[in-house]
Amino acid sequence: MWVMMLVAYFDRINLSVAGPTIMAALHMSKTQFGLALSAFTLGYALMQIPGGYLADKFGSKPLLVTALVIWSAFTALTGMVTSLLSLQIVRVLFGVGEGIENGAQFKLVGDNFTSGERSQANALFLTALALGPAIGTPLTTSLLARFGWRELFFWFAGIGLAVAALLALLLPKDKGEAHAPSTPAPVKLRPPRRLKSVWLCAFSYLLFNMAFWGFLSWVPTYLTSERHVTLSKMGLLGAVPYLCGLAGMLLFGRLGSMPRVSGGKALGLGFGLLGAAAFLLDAPKVQSVAACVFCLSGAAFFLFAFFGPFWSIAIDLAPGHRRGAFTGFINFMGQIGGFTAQIVIGLLADTMKSFVGAFLFMSAALLVGFACLARLSAAMPELLAADETLG
Repeated sequence: MWVMMLVAYFDRINLSVAGPTIMAALHMSKTQFGLALSAFTLGYALMQIPGGYLADKFGSKPLLVTALVIWSAFTALTGMVTSLLSLQIVRVLFGVGEGIENGAQFKLVGDNFTSGERSQANALFLTALALGPAIGTPLTTSLLARFGWRELFFWFAGIGLAVAALLALLLPKDKGEAHAPSTPAPVKLRPPRRLKSVWLCAFSYLLFNMAFWGFLSWVPTYLTSERHVTLSKMGLLGAVPYLCGLAGMLLFGRLGSMPRVSGGKALGLGFGLLGAAAFLLDAPKVQSVAACVFCLSGAAFFLFAFFGPFWSIAIDLAPGHRRGAFTGFINFMGQIGGFTAQIVIGLLADTMKSFVGAFLFMSAALLVGFACLARLSAAMPELLAADETLG
């Protein structure tokens, strides 16, 4: 799962790093490039609930292998686009491929780890979210400088297909399937959406993703276009925030390893969002590139720290036989936030002729996300009792 997620984030970050080059080659504005970036999250969002349903029905392994083959094919096709429209179509379908994996991954964690182990298990395999961009940024800049932007995507597609073969050979079937009841309960999509807990989790994740996807998609372009970081320096400087994000994931993953969901875990995540918002507000104000990278690194620390404990809460609240659908719906809502943010940030950057408005937008989303998590924290005892009854 870790290797697969690493490849997934290689293939998400490469378009962002190559963004200035592609915008120049295809004569795109920042607003148009924002539409291209958001195309991925549209396809990704649309597959969250169906992907979770398919994981519950067929198991995780076939879904994960299929997902990697599909998105690698469309990674290669990204190198063949000739216009904004063709780039958008390819990236929507690339997002569909990656969207298949999410419910299957969290189902695998939920089936094989106890409540007390899930935060750390999530944090460990999700360290690839930070290491993918940390390794992928210098790798992308190196391939971009040597081969050009079209060939860049062919290289990454080859890596993905090799890992798909590795998963097909080595990934075991879900251990949880051996303990499934002889007559499993039917998987439905509607019941989880009626639970109060899923809506609080979903809106928290939607608001978080406005900042996370804005950060992941636009920071490389911000550093090159507004901070005038050269391509040769971008590989090193662009990796630093993600290494700090890795540290945040490991630390918060360990702190979140509690035997049961608690309100304190949700509230702690909320304060982490406040920390990220503070650093994002400072990033465009500081004068030097070094100080800016420091602020971006602080924001990354708290943004990436969010994942392990958050998904521990979501999996704990999910009915056992509906984990794929439950987590798929939450991630669907989250991608609505990511889709919106990538377009809004491009519009703000073009309209204001700077990224100041973009950083304000991301910070505001995190502040509202804190309010949602505070509400979730206060309601947690009631939610647990209700979910046990409804589940």
